[in-house]
Amino acid sequence: MANEIVTTAKSRMTQSIESLQREFGSIRAGRANASLLDRITVDYYGAPTPLNQLAGISVPEARVLLITPFDKTIIKDIESAINASDLGINPQSDGNVIRLVIPALTEERRKELAKEVKKAAEGGKVAIRNIRKDAMTDAKKSEKAKEITEDELKSLEKDIQKVTDEAVKEIDQHTARKEEELLVI
Repeated sequence: MANEIVTTAKSRMTQSIESLQREFGSIRAGRANASLLDRITVDYYGAPTPLNQLAGISVPEARVLLITPFDKTIIKDIESAINASDLGINPQSDGNVIRLVIPALTEERRKELAKEVKKAAEGGKVAIRNIRKDAMTDAKKSEKAKEITEDELKSLEKDIQKVTDEAVKEIDQHTARKEEELLVI
């Protein structure tokens, strides 16, 4: 029972970290990255379909995304979806492919993005702390139900805290990497 609590907490924390990484991937850092387009959906024959299922996305240059639709008739729909998104980049089409040129970041925009990264990281840490709280509650319930002893409870709380500290440290590492990415360009 005790190991289940730690294993479940660790699994939930890993999922939170992966979610944070996806969120970091969607923050535009001045260089082309196919994950910028992950949240864009295109109305394809009446159904909202993720862009990456309708087109090949490549990075031919450091600041250019090349979108090659599998069906050339949907180029206008893809352009409309990109324009409607919060990317703030105008697509350029030649009839066969769409190019997205990622503009260089201004110092002001870098600072805004750094704030976004910090805010997302803090949200990730809050999620980790909530998972820790749930795990601690489960551990105390187990002790009250006489499933574990008081000594086992103390040991379990230490294990939960250790897993929490590791998760927070991992978030800090991802945050530092993303902030560095924003400043390097």
